[in-house]
Amino acid sequence: MRYYGGCDAGSTYTKCVIIDENGKVCSTVTIRSRINPVLSAQEALNQAISNVKDLSDAKDLTYLVGTGYGRNKVPFADENISEISCHAMGVHAVDETVHAIIDIGGQDVKGIAVDEDGTVQNFAMNDKCSAGTGRFYEAMANAFEMELPEFSKLSLRAKNVIPITSQCTVFAESEVVSLVGEGKPMDEIAAGIQLSVAKRCFVMAKKAGATDRITLTGGCAKNDGLIKAIEQVLKIKVVKLPIDPQVIGALGAAEFARQKGMVANA
Repeated sequence: MRYYGGCDAGSTYTKCVIIDENGKVCSTVTIRSRINPVLSAQEALNQAISNVKDLSDAKDLTYLVGTGYGRNKVPFADENISEISCHAMGVHAVDETVHAIIDIGGQDVKGIAVDEDGTVQNFAMNDKCSAGTGRFYEAMANAFEMELPEFSKLSLRAKNVIPITSQCTVFAESEVVSLVGEGKPMDEIAAGIQLSVAKRCFVMAKKAGATDRITLTGGCAKNDGLIKAIEQVLKIKVVKLPIDPQVIGALGAAEFARQKGMVANA
């Protein structure tokens, strides 16, 4: 049995996926990224490999593709492919019916249109401001003195929405702290935050060609409050993928590795 790997060295988290020659997912790992992306990738790879009994080292992989912010630093990678292409391929690998993606990363937000074969048809990216990204949500959760999973569900209880007017992460955090200090309902403030991010995703969704359905990738795709807000703003269904959405980029990289490795060994 041959095995193929994908390592997504992101700015906030590093993810690794190993699949077999049939495309079956054999191992997934997500760790917090270190300052040194080489160490992050090596640690994620080692953990993922330890979960597959037939593997003992990254060199045992038939083909390995690196992607993400630190893709050029992935040890033993045979090739590096952009995270945009890998997210498109990752979604295609688990659900061929989905052709529009919003990828919310640690530092940027991307809208991706996926073609019938899993390649990128079109994309748009907002990397000029961290508002609406993973780091933005971490800042908001800190302002609420909550962990992210708890914060992501808070807005679901809200009966009303308190709008957040600031677009900048720093000013939005200050605005949220002031509202909390005034004793405003925290669930309604959280609903305002989710609505603000959903509105920022609107343009990305249109660039991705979303009409009736879209999926989210990245760690923020686990945010139930954001999913509800996006469905309300975009008036379309958000498709939940049958795998951890945070590892989709790594899965896409592994699928590219499988395709390229099988051609090389044909």
